Formats: sequence, structure tokens, C-alpha cells
Amino acid sequence: MKIEGNRIFLQSLDSSFGEAILALEIRNQEFFKQFTIERDADFYTLESQLKRLRKKEKEREDDKGYLFGIFQQESQELIGEIDLFKIERGPAQCAMVGYSLDKSLNGNGYMTEAIKLVVNHAFHDLELHRLEAGVMPHNLGSIRALEKSGFHKEGIAEKNVKINGRWEDHQMLAIVNPED
Repeated sequence: MKIEGNRIFLQSLDSSFGEAILALEIRNQEFFKQFTIERDADFYTLESQLKRLRKKEKEREDDKGYLFGIFQQESQELIGEIDLFKIERGPAQCAMVGYSLDKSLNGNGYMTEAIKLVVNHAFHDLELHRLEAGVMPHNLGSIRALEKSGFHKEGIAEKNVKINGRWEDHQMLAIVNPED
């Protein structure tokens, strides 16, 4: 699946993207470390990335998650990823949004465009009602990208996720499908 934007496009990731994802993760290992859960050394192997991508393919087949690569239109280069995960059907019709972008491209509006594209897909194609995202409060760029995409702050989830061995608070943001 491919979702076209102005400067980027989103494409469903599968195991054929293993090497590109691995290169992105290795290139940004130190940068991503400050915002993500602790990762074992084997995370940075092709085998581990292929296993992760196969798991995400199964989640997509089961309508439990959708992982997209973020690609620059001009270069066709993989520059990040955005994930709809923890999809809950039934009365809730909600999901979480998580994402990462190559450090060298932060602050250029790529993530805002990616979030808007995934929100549109979630609401119109997947018929979800609500999306949530959790961001460490000091990650102001990420909070701005979400707010520019229509998310609003809902509060602080205290000691919500363990990052680098510490339980970190997260600013919770959400957006509700305006057509519901």
C-alpha cells in the first residue's frame, strides 16, 4: 500500500525493506536512543529487523497494526517510519501512533506531513474513531508536529514508558475523527 503526499509518500513495510530499515536504525542509533525503549545489540542486525518486519506484516494481515515507511518523493529514500499500533476494534475503534525520522531531516515538516497522511488513512480507510500518541514532554518538536496535525494535549501519563532504564512521563495527545 502506498499513500501519496506532497514531499513524501508512505508505503507499507515488509521484509523487502529490511536492509533499508537497518541502515536507518544504525545511522540514527544514538539519536533514537533518547526517545525509545532500550534495545539489545541484536536489534541492529538484519535478522532482527526482518523478524520485526514479519511481525508487523502479520499485524497488518490481522488488522492489529500498520507500519509504513516514510519516503522522500524526490529521492525515493527511506527517511523514517510511522506506525499505527495497538488497534482496538469494537466500541473503541482507536489506535496509537508512533514514529521516527532521520535526525538530519528533523524540523523540515516531513513528520507533520506523515502524521497527517496516516491520520487521514486511519479515519477514512480504516474507519478508526480516535488516535493517541505519547511524547516525552521535552520533545517539543514531536509535540508541535502532532499539534500541527490536529492532535490536542490531554494530560501527562506519569512514568509511562521505560526509556534508557528510567520510567519517563509522556504528554498524551489525541485526535478524534471529526466525521464521527
